[in-house]
Amino acid sequence: MPQELIAERPGTVELRTYTERELKPEEIRLESIFSSVKHGTEFRTFNGDSADMSSKWDSQLRLHSRGQVAADTFPKSLGNMCLARVSAIGDRVDSLSLGDLVFGHFPIRQTHTTLPEKVILKPPGISASGLMYWDPADFAVGGIRDGQVRLGDRVAVFGLGAIGQMLVQAAKISGARWVVGVDPIERRCRAAVRHGVDLVLDPGRVDVGVEIKTATGDTGVDVSVEASGSSLAFNDALRATKYQGTIVSTAYYNEPMEGLLLSGEWHRNRIQVISSRACSEPLVDWGWDFERVQSESLALLTEGRLVADDLIDPVVAFEDVAQAYSEVVAHPERSIKLGIQH
Repeated sequence: MPQELIAERPGTVELRTYTERELKPEEIRLESIFSSVKHGTEFRTFNGDSADMSSKWDSQLRLHSRGQVAADTFPKSLGNMCLARVSAIGDRVDSLSLGDLVFGHFPIRQTHTTLPEKVILKPPGISASGLMYWDPADFAVGGIRDGQVRLGDRVAVFGLGAIGQMLVQAAKISGARWVVGVDPIERRCRAAVRHGVDLVLDPGRVDVGVEIKTATGDTGVDVSVEASGSSLAFNDALRATKYQGTIVSTAYYNEPMEGLLLSGEWHRNRIQVISSRACSEPLVDWGWDFERVQSESLALLTEGRLVADDLIDPVVAFEDVAQAYSEVVAHPERSIKLGIQH
């Protein structure tokens, strides 16, 4: 029987067998080839300790209802992207053929039964790893657009996980002259260097604000993008950004904002702070919606302008995914983005 990666309860992970349901005439069945994990968002829900779990989200008021616990979402499927082969087609499906390679947002399991409109044909010339970066690229494109990075700008990216790796490249595409990446994890810094970052800084070793101000003639960067979800990184961004500069945050802050001081640099330097979430609509720019952001990020990956071929790290066999998943949750320094070879 086929297997899928499941969290039966917060913080637990296992491969579990399942029975695939009968194919409907309007559906297709897929056999997974390569899957990946969305680290930040997924690990937060996996641990079950975010505001989304402890306080129900009120979509009408657009706030968390204090004291109202959200509905239990466990057992929970894990994983969020998959490249697959079409293995069966319903009688009413004429848009795909057996053997077609397709991809989309799917959990880590060996088969998927879905509608044709839920998948996209794999473009030629792009690797499985590249496709797995479609999701991080969406939020990087959104973050760079929200920050209005312009020709010649100096940019700092705080957090060099999957989204941060895409932010570094997207900033250069947008015309940034100089990009610095900030992260305490060496393997992520090395990856950013391979992809064009001009300077990497370990916030555990240096005063990032002083280093960036000194490297920019005491000015600071025009735009900082905070993608780590760390309040300490947010504070470093305040110290590193120029007078009347911009900080864009693409992150979800899951813990109290310890170490964040708004009594100094933010107040005196009149820094603009922007929350960026590319899938929260309506977007600021008329003519842009999340669908257009997704189309643009996929085009940049397909054209090779955003490069992610070497940014799936580590890659494990499907039978080893439960152990690997637990390990990267416990040891984020050992990973950039987990990939699964089926």
